[in-house]
Amino acid sequence: MISLEKLTDEGVAIRERDGYSFLKIANILHDKYKIDSTVRTEYQTSQRIKYLYNRKKRREENPALSQACDERGIDINTVGLAWNKDKAWSIQFKPGVKGPSFEEMLKDHIHEVKNHTFNYEKIKRTRSSSPCLLVIDPADIHIGKLASSFETGEDYNNQIAVQRVRDGVSGILEKSSSFNIDKIVFVAGNDILHIDTPRRTTTSGTPQDTDGMWYNNFLIAKKLYIEILDELIKIADVHVMYNPSNHDYTNGFFLADTIKSWYKKCENITFDSNISHRKYFKYGTSLIGTTHGDGAKQADLPLLMAQESKALWGETKHRYIYMHHIHHKTSKDYIGVTVEALRSPTGTDSWHHRNGYQHSPKAVEGFIHSKEHGQIARLTHLF
Repeated sequence: MISLEKLTDEGVAIRERDGYSFLKIANILHDKYKIDSTVRTEYQTSQRIKYLYNRKKRREENPALSQACDERGIDINTVGLAWNKDKAWSIQFKPGVKGPSFEEMLKDHIHEVKNHTFNYEKIKRTRSSSPCLLVIDPADIHIGKLASSFETGEDYNNQIAVQRVRDGVSGILEKSSSFNIDKIVFVAGNDILHIDTPRRTTTSGTPQDTDGMWYNNFLIAKKLYIEILDELIKIADVHVMYNPSNHDYTNGFFLADTIKSWYKKCENITFDSNISHRKYFKYGTSLIGTTHGDGAKQADLPLLMAQESKALWGETKHRYIYMHHIHHKTSKDYIGVTVEALRSPTGTDSWHHRNGYQHSPKAVEGFIHSKEHGQIARLTHLF
């Protein structure tokens, strides 16, 4: 694979020669060198090219300042104001233009929008005999988590997280291929992102070991969700149930709303993406609830379902709540409701290793519900 240095040098040369937007240059280079966007996104490449191009321009425009910065080990791109002092004068000046112009930013934005289509033609489905619902629930992915095998016995980073979700969803779809799927529930959220602040902390301020910057992790998660949902709507109409969670309470909500906006013209997908901590969905005689699991106690969830979804409760006889957060399997029958906690594909970080919270099977899970008989199959893709 081409090195980052050669990639960005070539990008700077294209900018100087053709004047293309930075994002267009990144798209050209990614296509030319077949770069996997889970390793480096086009946006990351465009920002790197922009940074180097602006630094080159400033060095050319301010050779004396550039020399002074080099002598002192200062990045000229970080200099907003400078002082020039001698025996007679002490002069403050602005060393050239800082950052991209509004026109450049607008050009990049227009190019990005033009290169994406938000129009999805409606897919007409044929009714099948013995139809079933497929629930796909990649729980607690934690994009942005960093774990080292030197400490915890296993590695985990953004690339591993994305690949596990891809493999997990593909595995669930393969295992469900013998059923007549006429509807898919995709459960989103549940700590899809590992941190919620630029200070690399959760929403409540707990520091985390992280891989990548917060904005890159957001874009990786966005790309992953779109990739999965584009595949799922080819199989059946999709209903997305979003659960807010403790690691990414704000950014997770923004991500869910972004995905909803992406599919606003797609008639084969619906969303329940509000900030409510518990969501409910009816399929045939089944009532399905989802929640992250960091709030209400597990034993209280059945009664909460009965109170918060009274009409649907009366219309159903098979009721299930899928919860997350604890990263391991539990399942318990209460009066009228089965509550099940799901496994997670995420790796073990330093804190969990130190406290002994590891060695549970890592997996993406799915469930088959018939219209008449409720949950009839559990599907597990183990790692």
